[in-house]
Amino acid sequence: MIELHDAGKRYGDEWVARHVTMTVARGELVAVLGESGSGKTTLLKMINRLVAPDEGTVAIDGRDISGEDPVALRRTIGYVIQHVGLLPHLTVAGNVAMVPRLLGWPAGQIRERVDELLDLVGLPAASYRDRYPDQLSGGQRQRVGVARAVAGRPPILLLDEPARALDPLTRVALQDELRRIHRELSLTSILVTHDMVEAIALADRIAVMLRGELRQLATPAELMAAPADDYVAQLVAMARRHGEQLAAFGAAP
Repeated sequence: MIELHDAGKRYGDEWVARHVTMTVARGELVAVLGESGSGKTTLLKMINRLVAPDEGTVAIDGRDISGEDPVALRRTIGYVIQHVGLLPHLTVAGNVAMVPRLLGWPAGQIRERVDELLDLVGLPAASYRDRYPDQLSGGQRQRVGVARAVAGRPPILLLDEPARALDPLTRVALQDELRRIHRELSLTSILVTHDMVEAIALADRIAVMLRGELRQLATPAELMAAPADDYVAQLVAMARRHGEQLAAFGAAP
């Protein structure tokens, strides 16, 4: 379980996140939704201690993480970013194996885990383990990034707009894979996105942020039925228009 209580971060005099209080239950997938600069990525970075909050607390399974060793903490939290960050001089297998190696796993166990995860993300190990990142498509690199993030069996997965730069077909395919992997590995996941439709499709609950503040945290159905304020209502209206346009297109002769 992840708990933020009155958590905030500022740079100089500007608060990029302020008074954020939310709980993510074990096994839940929460989407953090908002426009650029709303504090979404900062929220993730406070959870894995890439930045320290300037107010409030962040706790995992009841432990205030301010007292945790940040390197050890990050090895228990999978983190997937938009531009993947695979090491170009390592093969696909080498990239996926990074955290298990750091954790001191035996070589045979590492190889088995790498092959298991490549198969899980739809990249058969026999065909992909010895390729290099520049031999992969953007969608394939993102899938390797997901495999690398969960290789050390972390209970938590943080995803910072992993599908944003992908073409629409690849984006939808990756979204399906992310939801399946979340369920199959029993992860507690937080997905940052600017796309309301993506959030509705993937998340158990949606946290809407604006200018560093949490405006609403609710299930997709609750959000659509009862938006908390005008900003959330605008997002809901946009998602509804998108759905109506698709329905109208499908009904066209």
